[in-house]
Amino acid sequence: MSENVNTAGSTQEPKKKKWEFPHVFALMFGLIIITAILTYFIPAGEYERETTIVNDTERTVVINDTYHEAEGSPTGFFEIFQTIHKGMTQSADIIFFIFIVGGAFGILNATKAIETGLANLSMKMANREIYLIPVVMTLFALGGGTFGMSEETIPFIMILVPLAMKLGFDSLVGAGMVIVGSCAGFTASFMNPFTVGVAQGIAELPTFSGMGVRLVMWAIFVTFSIAFVMIYAKKVKKNPEKSLMYKIDKQRNFDDSLDGHYTKLTGRQAIIIGLLVATIIILAIGVIYFDWFIMEIASLFLIMGIIAGFVGKLRVNEIAGSFIDGCKELLVGALVVGFAYGILVVLEESNTIDTILFAASSLVSQLPTAFSAIGMYAFQSALNFLVPSGSGQAALTMPIMTPLSDLTGVSRQTAVMAFQLGDGISNAITPTSGVLMASLAIAKIPWTTWFRWVIPLILLSYLVGGIILTIVHMFIWTV
Repeated sequence: MSENVNTAGSTQEPKKKKWEFPHVFALMFGLIIITAILTYFIPAGEYERETTIVNDTERTVVINDTYHEAEGSPTGFFEIFQTIHKGMTQSADIIFFIFIVGGAFGILNATKAIETGLANLSMKMANREIYLIPVVMTLFALGGGTFGMSEETIPFIMILVPLAMKLGFDSLVGAGMVIVGSCAGFTASFMNPFTVGVAQGIAELPTFSGMGVRLVMWAIFVTFSIAFVMIYAKKVKKNPEKSLMYKIDKQRNFDDSLDGHYTKLTGRQAIIIGLLVATIIILAIGVIYFDWFIMEIASLFLIMGIIAGFVGKLRVNEIAGSFIDGCKELLVGALVVGFAYGILVVLEESNTIDTILFAASSLVSQLPTAFSAIGMYAFQSALNFLVPSGSGQAALTMPIMTPLSDLTGVSRQTAVMAFQLGDGISNAITPTSGVLMASLAIAKIPWTTWFRWVIPLILLSYLVGGIILTIVHMFIWTV
């Protein structure tokens, strides 16, 4: 017989494969195809542009009220595939910047300095467990706010989840310290080269300018995020049955002693941590006083990584291997920039990008001035569910949002803030984020449970972000 029959005599139905959300590359290539098709329907047009000096900075800006029809050039079948190479070529400086910084942190991670330092800090605070939350979350928020700490957080899940449970909390608290802390810092970043740095570069703004305002925003986001986790932690500490993970956590079999996961911080590891701190300080000085950009920042991190490797007594081949491992971790984030630029290649070569700008500016311009920035914020927030890469989203949207901000009376700094808030908030909830899903898998927390727990914080974050964006648009970064 060709059919499979079970012991009850019924025919076994073949199991249907579960629907999977498309990979980010599939999504981006799909957008390229859709964009190419749209070039046959979107009228070609263009704005006139001029170069001007604003605050001692040369900018290329769109001249308002100069939009006019232009000769169309719809994208052909073979040209669709050519856009990938063209996009990679046009964004090569950003792509290799991401690879070099990722490789440098791969070397740093190989020394185990950060992991060991945080583990020792956690153990020293074991008798004052509630205070562990703000300390650890602040550290991760600093990482997110300075060097875009994201993939680097995954190993800490394996340390902090069992530690949180041993201290009387639950797995959500352990994972929340890492994920919520880093996402809060990443969202309100004041010195993240992957988001703020890339976006400001595309917007032709001085690198990390407007840092004072972003520092205030960072403090606000980190404060209420810490409060959210602490309030829940106290509730679970008082009554474990209030935990959303109570039944699942009861089935875990953690060793009563976590000592085996920790080693004393060595002198060499202490030096490496000091080296990281010194690198961040030098980076801030370089971009503020010496106009450093992508090339200089990448070189600085590469120097840090090499020195850290030798201080950590890694062999030359181990340093090289760790560098490659670090590059691998950021492979998707780097290459998605090229795919994003491929979409722009389609729009630019078909003379349709300015038509989209004209339509979008017409729509946003109909809003009251106070809500123009909010319109950009909503657009960026919606897009991040499909393009969770910060650098990729910056490459995709900022070339459009920059001239749009000029046309609608929104400061370019405000447009960058709208991007970073829209890009960052949903990183703690979107299932298209590989870092989030990997972290939840390690913590053994179902995404649906995580969603139930973190959604109030996400909604609050969107509200606070909108308020801050409106304030800076109306009273601080005015045009």
